[in-house]
This record gives sequence, C-alpha cells and structure tokens, in this order.
Amino acid sequence: MVKFIWKRSYYIWIISILAVVICFFGNSQVMVTDPVESNYVLTAKEMIASGDYMSPRIFGHYWYDKPIFFYWELLAAFSLFGMNDFAARFFSALFGVAGIVLTYMFAARLYDKKTGFTAALVLLTSLEYFYISKAIITDMTLFVLFVATLICFYIAYSEDKPKWYYAAYICSALAVLTKGPVGLVQPGLIIILFLAWRHDIRALWTKIKLGSGLILFVLIVGIWYGPMYMMHGSDFILNFLGVHNVLRATESEHPQFNVWYYYICIFLIGFFPWVLTLPLAWKRYHPWQWFKQVAANIRATHQLPQWDIRQQFLITWAVVVFVFYQCVATKYPTYTFPYMVPIAIGFAAYLKHHDTVVRYVSAISMATYLILTAWVAVPVCREMSAYDAGQAVQHLGGDDAYVITCGKRYPVSLTYYSGYMAKRLIEPGTLDKYQPSGLNWNAKNMMPFIESNQLPQDKPIIAVVHEDDTKEFKEMTADQWKLYRRAGKWLIYTRLPFQY
Repeated sequence: MVKFIWKRSYYIWIISILAVVICFFGNSQVMVTDPVESNYVLTAKEMIASGDYMSPRIFGHYWYDKPIFFYWELLAAFSLFGMNDFAARFFSALFGVAGIVLTYMFAARLYDKKTGFTAALVLLTSLEYFYISKAIITDMTLFVLFVATLICFYIAYSEDKPKWYYAAYICSALAVLTKGPVGLVQPGLIIILFLAWRHDIRALWTKIKLGSGLILFVLIVGIWYGPMYMMHGSDFILNFLGVHNVLRATESEHPQFNVWYYYICIFLIGFFPWVLTLPLAWKRYHPWQWFKQVAANIRATHQLPQWDIRQQFLITWAVVVFVFYQCVATKYPTYTFPYMVPIAIGFAAYLKHHDTVVRYVSAISMATYLILTAWVAVPVCREMSAYDAGQAVQHLGGDDAYVITCGKRYPVSLTYYSGYMAKRLIEPGTLDKYQPSGLNWNAKNMMPFIESNQLPQDKPIIAVVHEDDTKEFKEMTADQWKLYRRAGKWLIYTRLPFQY
C-alpha cells in the first residue's frame, strides 16, 4: 500500500481522488448557514429572479459587498444542479480540488514529486482547508486565483517564459473580480518585495510585461467594474471601495478579534493536525544552532545568509500575507488563507523524510473529516441555519402572510429557504439608527426593518425568534402571541387571532 502510494506515476491521481472525496463528501446534506453563507445564496437567488446577472442584489437592494465572479459561480451551479445545498457548495469544492492539484504541481516543479505530493496532502488534510473547501464564501476561489497568479509569475520569471506573465495578469484580474483590489495589491506587493530581495527591481519594467499586462488586466476587470460604475456611479464607489475595502482595512468590523496574536492562533488551528509535527522540524534542522551559525557568519562576513530563489519566493509569499493582514484593522479567520501553500511546502520539506508520520496523520485526518462532515457538520449547520424555521413559515404562510424576526442576528437563510422577506423587528423610534448612511458599517444593513409599533393590524403575522431573544421579543411588543412550534433553536410565534 505504502509503495503504491509513493510510486511517482500515481501521485497526481491519488491526490486528485482524495481531494474530490474530502471536498465533495456530504455537501448535499450541509445546510446554508448564517450569517455569511446565506448572504451569497440569497443574492444569487434574487439575481436569478430579477434576470440581472450584473448587479448583485439582496432584499431588493443593490448589494456591493463583493464583486461578481463568485456570484457567477453560484448562478452557474444553480443553473446546472438546481437551487439546492449541493449546488451552493459546488464551486467551493471544485476550486478546493483545483487548489490541491496546483499545490502539487508547483511544489513538484520547485523540488520533486514526493515533495509536491506531501505538500498537497498536508494542505488537503489541514483543518482550515477542509472548512473553506465546503464553505459558501469567496475565499477558496480567491485562494486558487491568488496562488495561480504567483505560480505563473514565478514560472515566467525563473524559467524565462514571458508568456506566463500574461497568465498571471489574467488570474490576478479574476481575483479582483472575486474579492476586489486585494487580488492585485497583495500579489503585486509579494512580487515587488521578492524582486527587491533579489536586487532585480528593474525587472518590473524590463521583464514582466507591465504595460501590455496591465492593459489585459484592465480589459478583464472592466467587464464588470465598468458597467457597474456606469449604472450605479458614486453609490457603487462609496459602498464597494469605501465601506467594503477602505473601511474594512482602517476600522475593525470585529473589534473583539483585533489582538496581535489573532493570526498566530489561526495558524495553529488552521494547520491542525500538522502543527503537532513541528518538533520533527526542530529535530531535523536544529534552528537554535542554525541561528548561532548565521550570527557568526554575519559577524565574520557582514552578509546575510544566502537563500536560493525558491526559498526567497516562498518566504516572501508567506511573510507578506501574514504581515499584510496583521496591519489590516479587521481581523477575519480566512484572510491569511493564501499563505497556506508556501507553509505547506515548508512542512513537506521535513515530513517527506517521515513517511510513517505522513501516512498515519493524513489517513486519520481524512477519516476524521468524513466523520465530522456526516456526524457534526450536517447537524451543526442545520442548527446554524434557519432551514427548519423556513419550512415552518412556508407551511403557515399564505399570500398575505407577514413575517418578522427579532434578535441580535438576522437570519438571512430564513428568507432564502422560505421565500418570505422577513422584516427585522426593532424598538420604536430607532429606525434611523439602523439605516445605511455614509461610510459606516450600517451599509451592510440591507434587510427590511419594522418598528414594533408599526406592525400591521390587518394581516396575519408570523414571528421567528431565536430562543435566546424571546424575552426581548415579548418586551418589544404588547401584542398577544401564540407559540406555533419550535424549529431547532428558533421559536415560531403567530399573532392572535391566526387561522391555521
């Protein structure tokens, strides 16, 4: 078995099959969750209903949170497979497989096929990669395009193959269509610092096809950014660039996570279980002795240690991603995801000498992930979703049903699964507090609101309330409510009289 796995001709097939199993297993049973995944699927659903495949929209409003490419993926998947959970997760899983194959091919090209296989296996069986390959978020698509941008650049630069530069510009443009300016800024910063380290900064204007490459880049991103500006003007600029890029970089959206050790913790969690093998790296490389030797050489020669071009590129890649997001005000667990490729290659450098460890850790990890998907992800995601509440609302609601929700977190998945646009119940006189206005986080409040004293008296009302918010709900309205049923952690109330 071991000899079969390590045979060179089988590496790419084995890693591809394993990636398909891990990334796609159980996806049809994993419900769309709040608060993030549901925003994407509801946006795609409304785009289909409107027939407008250019302008993202949610709750009937134009929505400038992310560019168009990921929504186009969802639209394509819904067209192919129908509007279901498997379709919603299809392209994240597909790009997850592509990311593993890219990692294998790049590491094998840099070093050898065994290193490529080990790096890809480390990446595939890391906890963060497992999660993102199944999540309905932009990060896996961005990851693959980001990685492809840097790989194409490196091949063009190190192997003197100029046509690969154009492939890098194309991938960067698609990354910008996926996540915004970061798809150009961050790979560009990595490339500039890498060239500076190599004392070859003039390559920016002599080698990398900067002029023609940027023209190609602009033509691709202009497919969407141009029409969006022409259709929506300053509103698009203020919300997309201002709120969702500049504000996110300068003002923390989640202040509780804004601590210096946040991304260190993300590394330890994200690369579990492989972080447990770090003592093997210490044993192999003796870093303390290495530092002493480097210090002695610096004192003797007044020169920094010499790294080969591969090491320079991988180190620059990993360090820039980490430091870049360390400096960004908003901290988020998936932001540093693109640095996983160079770090996985680093793990592979010493783990390829420990076949038994790699075999057992990867086998146990993959078995664990399959079990977690079936026995943990499926029930937990159902609990984090308002799917059951949506089914109850569908059963209760008629053409004139009026649906409201109350609580600290608005369940977008309720609207997605039920088809009813639930209004968020708030205190009387507080509507202005929640309305989008200017450069602030209220721009994310696209859901409809209703003050508790404005509830219609001539309509049957269905209230969907999280179990933690029932006290707040009953204090907010003096109406008489009847508990219809419990749907997971959601309580379904109807206002009396209500005809069942």
